[in-house]
Amino acid sequence: MAPRRAGAALLSAALLLLLLPLLGSAGLSGYFGTKSRYEEVNPHLVSDPLSLGPAAAGSQVPAACAPLQLRALLRHGTRYPTAGQIRRLGDLHARLLRRRPAAACPAAASLAAWQMWYEESLDGRLAPQGRRDMEHLARRLAARFPALFAARRRLVLASSSKHRCLQSGAAFRRGLGPSLSLDSDEVEVNDSLMRFFDHCAKFVAWVEENDAAMCQVEAFKEGPEMRKVLEKVASALCLPVEELNADLVQVAFLTCSYELAIKNVTSPWCSLFSEEDAKVLEYLNDLKQYWKRGYGYDINSRSSCILFQDIFQHLDKAVEESKSSKPISSPLIVQVGHAETLQPLLALMGFFKDDEPLKANNYVRQTHRKFRSGRIVPYAANLVFVLYHCDQVKTSKEEYQVQMLLNEKLMTFHHSNETISTYADLKDYYKDILENCHFKEECELPKTNVTVIDEL
Repeated sequence: MAPRRAGAALLSAALLLLLLPLLGSAGLSGYFGTKSRYEEVNPHLVSDPLSLGPAAAGSQVPAACAPLQLRALLRHGTRYPTAGQIRRLGDLHARLLRRRPAAACPAAASLAAWQMWYEESLDGRLAPQGRRDMEHLARRLAARFPALFAARRRLVLASSSKHRCLQSGAAFRRGLGPSLSLDSDEVEVNDSLMRFFDHCAKFVAWVEENDAAMCQVEAFKEGPEMRKVLEKVASALCLPVEELNADLVQVAFLTCSYELAIKNVTSPWCSLFSEEDAKVLEYLNDLKQYWKRGYGYDINSRSSCILFQDIFQHLDKAVEESKSSKPISSPLIVQVGHAETLQPLLALMGFFKDDEPLKANNYVRQTHRKFRSGRIVPYAANLVFVLYHCDQVKTSKEEYQVQMLLNEKLMTFHHSNETISTYADLKDYYKDILENCHFKEECELPKTNVTVIDEL
């Protein structure tokens, strides 16, 4: 009986090794932060990528209202890793190959046998899945707002200069078919709006290129939660813990996310992590987003006011044209940017703000935080403003009303706690930003020497 029991044990172990990656992906996919699939926020799209989903039933056009203008800000679709991430993954994979892991270290052996197919030339470019993300999003928006996307309506399509955004814009256009009128066959490049952060000298100097600004991120990398994950991964790979660091562990975790998002497969890299590990690594990602693009520093969000004001300038113009009984000159405005475009704008508007800042030492207290980047800006994230003209007799409300949707779900406005607002009330709530946030002045570096970290 002993040999039979031993054989059964070996078989069970072998089956477990085969199942670990499959088990891992299902439990980890909700914690990939900005590298999350769009399907994580809209699970119904897994089975039907053109479904409007259960949330659509309550977000139809308000009664007695007709949409006048739709302004959509999109994050590009699913992309490949950046060259830096690919280099770090190559470094980690090479270490495993050099050690020639034995059968006693099955995780390391499995990963050493994994084919390193990423090349630095891919460097953040749009993946085929990213094109599908955009084409399907275009078709869903057209199905939800058919009057705005009707034939011969004018579409203004702009993008960041990054290749993945330009290709995302082109894919969105393809998803709509040939009937819409487009100013040009080319997608307009507009970095001043889609990459406003590059043009903000104060942000670049004080946050982007200032290592001290990321002190909370660095402290968490060295903290007890990350140390525990580090030791566990080192043990699984039979590597000395000194050979690993937080960045290498994070790239292993993100490889699990890339394989799922790009190829819809469960990577063997997933088997290194439990769900608790994933929560820790998600927090590391969220810390970076919080301090670099969110509420960590005022300049992060204030630098986006140029985009916020542009949105309202176009809404104002549509209202004026409607009042004058003129055709709406720009009924559809679609712009493709980055997570870094959307996150500061949402922070400027006060969404997903926690009572307590995200810090290196409050991981446990932030378990139920609002600021979870994977829920806010996954691949193909979208923030949509819809302006309506309403029949005042039937609605007993102001003539012009607005809805906002994030990732195709209605957002609740802070000032009313409702999912629709009169345009006048919305403008009044954001009056200070609309009138007093001036991009040039906000982003200008002080002429006198100041201690940057004190100012931040």
